[in-house]
Amino acid sequence: MLHIVNGDSVGNKLKDAGAQGDVLVWREMYTEGPVFLRQELPENRIARGQYMEEAFGIPLEEWQTSAEAQEKRLADFHLHEEIVLWFEHDLFDQTMLSYLLHWFSGQSLGNTKLYLLSINQFPGILLFHGLGQLSAAQLSTLMNTWEEVSAEQLSLGKKAWEAYTAMTPAAISDLLQEDTSSLPFLEDAFKLHLSRYPSVRNGLGIIEQTTLELLASGTDTPLLLFQQTGDKHHVLGMGDTQYWFCLRQLAKGSHPLIALEGSISIPGLYDSPQSFLHSKISLTGLGAEVAGNRKDWAKLNGIHKWFGGVLLEGHDPPWRWDNKHSAIVPV
Repeated sequence: MLHIVNGDSVGNKLKDAGAQGDVLVWREMYTEGPVFLRQELPENRIARGQYMEEAFGIPLEEWQTSAEAQEKRLADFHLHEEIVLWFEHDLFDQTMLSYLLHWFSGQSLGNTKLYLLSINQFPGILLFHGLGQLSAAQLSTLMNTWEEVSAEQLSLGKKAWEAYTAMTPAAISDLLQEDTSSLPFLEDAFKLHLSRYPSVRNGLGIIEQTTLELLASGTDTPLLLFQQTGDKHHVLGMGDTQYWFCLRQLAKGSHPLIALEGSISIPGLYDSPQSFLHSKISLTGLGAEVAGNRKDWAKLNGIHKWFGGVLLEGHDPPWRWDNKHSAIVPV
């Protein structure tokens, strides 16, 4: 048996819980940077690795080695009679699940059976962020509750990955008009993904907008900003490294929206965040204007950002999020 899980914490706890078989931690972050229909192609892996190096400081060679190693283990799936996918409800996990279902949909499974365990809640946990919250004992109660992946789930996972990696967000909008109930958490996750696009009101995505609103209300430390933003938008499954990157974008350039006190810098992936967590952050004058929808940050600052397979560039992005109508609209 092979368990494919969403992070090292879950992988380690599964082992502690006495899970039978091997564990493969799928180390990816498809919610950031360029993604492609065929991630495994050398040119696509390099393009993605270069982005991860520039954005998060992960050395390109290390990224490539890790990607190749997990792809090799995935390609050896026939060594296992049973494969269990452990992926929860949030966008971080739903994109990984979509990728894997797309991949498996193109394979001849033979005698290997594919199973899925996917949850959005757990008894006794008021706000469920994910499987990483659970102890080994709690994870053990989920053993053998997984269900065999159906043909409908494989087909929808394939469509979902194709839509997520498409060069236009219209592909996701079209998918969400279809029946996605066989993967019950996909709709909410992909809708929240679309809200990450620059808003028609002020050019901010949902995370940037929430951050500025919290700052305006008096929340002023990175730790509290991360906790409160993460709780409000837990369906994103956003980690601290991703959020620090968001803050870095808001603070840099010729039109910064936030300011950090003193000489404190925003940590990268391999930096200790301790001195940063309780430092002070404030809105700039422009930040207050943008938060109040009086200025448009995308027009002022420009944008260069990937949303799945879509790259938005320049000062007049062709796609915007219309919160009033909960829809992506062409500009």
